Amino acid sequence: MIENINSPQDLKILSPDELCLLADEMRSLMASTVASTGGHLSSNLGAVELTIALHVVFDSPKDRIVWDVGHQSYAHKILTGRRDRFATLRQFGGLSGFPDRSESEHDAYGGGHAGVSISAALGMAVARDYFCDDYHVIAVIGDGSLGSGNALEALNHAGHCGTRLIVVLNDNGMSISPTVGSLFGLVAGVHDSQSSVASRHSWERTGFRYFGPVDGHEIGSLIHTLRQAAEHADGPVVVHVITRKGRGLPDAETDPVGYHGLSPKMTPPKNASVTSPACNTVFSRALRRIMAVDRRVVAITAAMLDGTGLVDLVREFPGRIFDVGIAEQHAVGIAAGMATRGMIPVVAIYSTFLQRAFDQIATEICLQDLPVVFAVDRAGIVGDDGKTHQGLFDLSFLRALPGMVVSAPKDENELPHLLYTAVNSGRPFSLRYPRGSIIGSYRGEKLNAVPIGKGEVLRHGSDCAILGIGNVVHAAQQAADRLSKKGVSCTVANMRFAKPIDEELVLDLATRTGMIITVEENVTSGGFGSAVLETLAAAGVNDVAVECIGLPDQFIAHGTQALLRSRCGVDADGIESRVTALMRRSRSDLRVFRMEVTG
Repeated sequence: MIENINSPQDLKILSPDELCLLADEMRSLMASTVASTGGHLSSNLGAVELTIALHVVFDSPKDRIVWDVGHQSYAHKILTGRRDRFATLRQFGGLSGFPDRSESEHDAYGGGHAGVSISAALGMAVARDYFCDDYHVIAVIGDGSLGSGNALEALNHAGHCGTRLIVVLNDNGMSISPTVGSLFGLVAGVHDSQSSVASRHSWERTGFRYFGPVDGHEIGSLIHTLRQAAEHADGPVVVHVITRKGRGLPDAETDPVGYHGLSPKMTPPKNASVTSPACNTVFSRALRRIMAVDRRVVAITAAMLDGTGLVDLVREFPGRIFDVGIAEQHAVGIAAGMATRGMIPVVAIYSTFLQRAFDQIATEICLQDLPVVFAVDRAGIVGDDGKTHQGLFDLSFLRALPGMVVSAPKDENELPHLLYTAVNSGRPFSLRYPRGSIIGSYRGEKLNAVPIGKGEVLRHGSDCAILGIGNVVHAAQQAADRLSKKGVSCTVANMRFAKPIDEELVLDLATRTGMIITVEENVTSGGFGSAVLETLAAAGVNDVAVECIGLPDQFIAHGTQALLRSRCGVDADGIESRVTALMRRSRSDLRVFRMEVTG
């Protein structure tokens, strides 16, 4: 069946039995592809019949389907002319793992973050009415995303303005982990006609007409209910669909969390070999040691217990690990309240998601100078998840905030000591670390405080100084080793802190070498390199050659971490090349200067 589907129009001539057969074939294609490429599996397996029914009832791309997060859009990609390229999923130059407007006209809206679909869909519906057009707008949102502040704000507005809009609630009781929050019991989580009455009343009180609940794996019922909703959508309506995450793959149904996101050729998760602990594992182990001796320390995350490594601590520290659901703003707000009453919250959130809570960090944490620690996971290049998940900006936006300490460990051994420093600093403090593992291994030694705002020289040289922060320090050391074989003597410094920066060390190395190269896995705008330039400018140092190496001023597409680091020039090859070019330019400028003086 699947070979005959090249567009959504091809679905409309199929019988219910043929559609069911197609669903089975799509699941097989997804499972085999994700086993090779990696990707989001259980969420996509659970949305296959729903996706088929949506494309049978509605006419994409005229009708606009907006996928919340987008980690359930693989079936949508297969049905909209991308089946032949599906093997390129998450590969450099291939299909994105999320909806992408530049990839297909059927991708009505780019995805990647949770809770955005209803706002975007409502905006499209308003534009439709404004220009007197006629088409349906459908937002597909999971019950986990429904609890995010953005989604609730959009529901509130949609119910108020009464615009024609269809919200499909994909209710599987999960985000990545099981859904948390009292709202879940009011507007989702009811799976029979009798208990759906309360849900229906809840929705109708907000201005939505309610359809459901409907079995999300029974294609005939789905098509019937969606057609009813489309025919009666003279205002906002919700279609309540009950699905099972991981549907059709027994292991994924049993362990939907473990099969949510798979690494390439990782089948099943429990059999994956790990040669070095990931940074979030090192973080979790260090936090365990700290929490064991300091009962003031608690941990908070936003629907990422597994991803941040905190899931291992839940049983050990009952009542001290808080999952607030997909609500990053609230995660920071509750941390602020805790901090005012003597607790020391450690907020573990991915870099790309921490952006959503910038205002709370600024006005609730920094403005009040509260001792909240931000463990910024997945900082820098994350790889295959692509543009919406790369952690490109945290050094810049956190460094802009008064009172915030901004740090990054160079390796796994330094991470626990920086975390210990942060917890005991008594001030707003952030430490960032990358996805996966970094060089070094934690030696399990006694935790010691690192002097805040102080770096360390790892090797001495006379020709130039390479100043690195975070996981790029090792690449800087490799580049220095290679350059030494070419007769270039490099100092390498692990700066540790982008704020407060070690001004004394920066000025000393500038004076000693006359040439500074900064390296960071962050955009150069406002980042660590900018801090070095500001330090030199404030000291009136203007006779030093400076080269800032970092990520480009653009969103970075998907690909392996190694490939993207190479293309961005933040690996050893890139650093070596930039240092060589700077040395060549500087020596050329010096020869010109000498000719002018002697001439």
